[in-house]
Amino acid sequence: MGAHLLTNYGEAVAMILFGIGFGNLLLQNNLIKKIIGLNIMDTAVYLFLAEKGYIQGRVAPIITDGVQQMEAYINPIPSGLVLTGIVVSVSVTALMLAITIRLYGRYHTLNLDEISTLIKKGGQ
Repeated sequence: MGAHLLTNYGEAVAMILFGIGFGNLLLQNNLIKKIIGLNIMDTAVYLFLAEKGYIQGRVAPIITDGVQQMEAYINPIPSGLVLTGIVVSVSVTALMLAITIRLYGRYHTLNLDEISTLIKKGGQ
């Protein structure tokens, strides 16, 4: 097991980061901390995809020096997925922060339990 962990350390780091983000998302009551946990999880997924898409000894799929064999290049799809995911993640984070600002303006707290209690009581 130890030998595989050393060769796949990028995947192991991605799993640890995902666990940290997921734990943060579940255990925190503060909305900002939950958003940070979700961003950590996103980053872990992007790291995992980048690690899976990389092949030792191959280069980016840009034809240079006339080399056209497929075996000389890495697969560009994971890189494209990571770039698309980053764009979506930034948009979702901006939306979540905007909603958090509105919630804070209305309830004057970022604690999700307190907001829930205020909503059940009839809120403002």
